[in-house]
Amino acid sequence: MVNPYEKCPEYENENYLLRFVEASDASDLLSVYSDEKAVPFFNSDNCEGDFHCTLLEHVQGMIKAWQEEYNRKGFVRWSIIDKHIQQAVGTIELFNRQSHDYFTDCGILRLDLRSDYEQEEPIQEILSMIAPPAFELFDCQMIATKIPPFATARKAAAETLGFTESKEKVIGHHQQIYTDYYVLRQ
Repeated sequence: MVNPYEKCPEYENENYLLRFVEASDASDLLSVYSDEKAVPFFNSDNCEGDFHCTLLEHVQGMIKAWQEEYNRKGFVRWSIIDKHIQQAVGTIELFNRQSHDYFTDCGILRLDLRSDYEQEEPIQEILSMIAPPAFELFDCQMIATKIPPFATARKAAAETLGFTESKEKVIGHHQQIYTDYYVLRQ
């Protein structure tokens, strides 16, 4: 079995490269995390801090924290590189969630995109690169991603790939309840 914490795998197609987030991505990712139209789509369930960043130093701090969490084997955060413009246009986070609710032993997938990429075709293309290998990478039978009701393009892209809406709720660290998850089973 591949261990993503020993060597983070890369995924690539004609349009995108998914690779481990690097400090050099900070200025590109500032355009993602400062994008007020994009922020409502981010999944910050059970996360500490704010993902709306307007200062480069804040994004640099997030990247450093993501790299530290990777070293602790907490999650993997990939940068999404648009190969045509050679820029990071978003990130994907994945980890195997262990809990006492329906979403235990489940790969949680968080997709943060610049708002101009919040369209069905790019989302479907990006998810199709990462979802299939995620089952083996994170040793899970189910992958879940949050899709708010207003995220119609994201929902259409995910459903095309076989994600279905779950009525189950994610129970957070302090018993917070989170909804709007879609699941893909192996």
